[in-house]
Amino acid sequence: MNRISAAFAISALALGLVNSAAHAAMTKMVGGAVMYPSRNIVENAVNSKDHTTLVAAVKAAGLVDTLEGAGPFTVFAPTNAAFRKLPAGTVDGLLQPDMKSQLASVLTYHVVSGRYTARDLDRAVKAGGGQATLKTVEGEPLTITRRGAAIMVADAKGDVARITIPDVMQSNGVIHVVNKVLMP
Repeated sequence: MNRISAAFAISALALGLVNSAAHAAMTKMVGGAVMYPSRNIVENAVNSKDHTTLVAAVKAAGLVDTLEGAGPFTVFAPTNAAFRKLPAGTVDGLLQPDMKSQLASVLTYHVVSGRYTARDLDRAVKAGGGQATLKTVEGEPLTITRRGAAIMVADAKGDVARITIPDVMQSNGVIHVVNKVLMP
């Protein structure tokens, strides 16, 4: 192998390692599953054991096609534990067929059009003098603040969720895992 071929082979190997490292850095573990940035929101969420309630609700509300769409979307995704914090019977009630529009309202209140990473949210909070307001797909606002190193998301009623896993990148947006269900 001549020097040019050897240098090319080393460069190609290094580039491959850099690309693999960059791809691995973008993947995150959520609910015991790897979330791949090449997959859409629904394709990843169905693999998270911590989001089975959210996935069931998205299916019951008829929002699968929307969240598989081009987006981009920012989703504040409550965990199963967050849903369990709701008053007894709330989730079961919302999953009833006659509650589909109310369920869709609650779920779309967790979705913002556009791709907002934690860095974007932090910049917006700083630019807003300590808080930022994002309009949800449902139509009502969410208020973003910081509490120490944590990014907080407040609903219209003043209840506050903490982003526990930020920047779970998706092909059609980004998911931020939150510890509370937000209500319009």
